[in-house]
Amino acid sequence: MPRQQQVWKVGQLARRTGLTIRTLHHYDRIGLLSPSGRTGSIHGAGHRLYTRADLTRLQQILSLKMLGFGLEQIREYLSRGDCDPRRVVRLHLERVRKQADELSRLAERLAALANALDKAEVVSADEFLDTIEVMTMIEKYYTPEQLARIGARKAALGDARIKELNAEWPKLFVAVRAEMEAGTDPADQKVQSLARKWYGLLDQFTGGDPGLFNSTRNMYASEDQIRGMDVKAMRPMFAYIQKAAATAGIELPEA
Repeated sequence: MPRQQQVWKVGQLARRTGLTIRTLHHYDRIGLLSPSGRTGSIHGAGHRLYTRADLTRLQQILSLKMLGFGLEQIREYLSRGDCDPRRVVRLHLERVRKQADELSRLAERLAALANALDKAEVVSADEFLDTIEVMTMIEKYYTPEQLARIGARKAALGDARIKELNAEWPKLFVAVRAEMEAGTDPADQKVQSLARKWYGLLDQFTGGDPGLFNSTRNMYASEDQIRGMDVKAMRPMFAYIQKAAATAGIELPEA
């Protein structure tokens, strides 16, 4: 007996990917992404049911959208007989690799998708869902113009400097947490020094751009998980360092 295919209702797909139900309904209405099935109904209009094949198409839609194509252009492209999902993933991967470290997790997932598709392997639904989730998060907080500025900032810093900066964050987290757990007053000079280093590292990433600073801050304030990091558990530490910055008179970028 054949194994039953896994399917997702529109609400389940929205929760799993970070897209809104309204967006998925809109894609269906304009013929961009119509679910492969529906549940039974005495009135003939059951719930939308999305399959793994629909996830493949959704990932292509979002990749093309992030590459700057309009929905009508995407629909026309995907309707072509020579449309190759491997090429879509490769194009997106090429763009992503030119952008900053905030996009690195997405690049890794796209590379895995592209390699699996090249080998004609069956890509799991979870791989598509995880990729879509990351793409949605990035698009939620950064404008296309900001993503371009991040890419320019990364190019200006260079890979070696970026690696150095990334290595500083874990050590800084440990130092801040130690002072917080010891009950050190945020006004203490030790903590204020850590706050200056904290916001100095952020400034290296944003280049002093207020929009990038606030978009990054909003993402870390709103998301519980970012690139495998338990951001929710770190929020008390964020609040602690913000108090230290305030008492030290550190001026933060204002949009």
